[in-house]
Amino acid sequence: MLPSERLISLGLELPTDIKAMGAYVVAKKVGPHVFTSGQVPMVDGKVVTGRLGAGLDVAAGREAARLAALRSLACAALAAEHIDEIREIIKVTVFVNSAPSFTDQPQVANGASEVLIDIFGDAGRHVRSAIGVAALPSNAAVEIELVVGL
Repeated sequence: MLPSERLISLGLELPTDIKAMGAYVVAKKVGPHVFTSGQVPMVDGKVVTGRLGAGLDVAAGREAARLAALRSLACAALAAEHIDEIREIIKVTVFVNSAPSFTDQPQVANGASEVLIDIFGDAGRHVRSAIGVAALPSNAAVEIELVVGL
């Protein structure tokens, strides 16, 4: 099944309001790969904000990671010219806005990993880093970067 067909079967849509919020591009195609800029979770045009372990729990973080992964995938699909041109997810980097004592970054990052595997099947399995940070732009709960293969 093609990624576009899996999106439909899962009841998911990629965001269409993709634009850079500064002096950069949202994704860049380099040979058979696309690299995305960091994407934050958004709902109805507003950033999902908060700090994990200080107001947000793991479930909320997982949902934020899922939303940010879909935004990152939309950026990659834009650079690739269509989601069905993406053959595999190679690497996912997840930055988690974390309280000093919060150590469940990998569980938060699973929200991103699982939706990518749902969409791409085995080709969605990837290497990953889940990094706790003191702050993110706009106080976003998470920020995600992807490297995909075409």
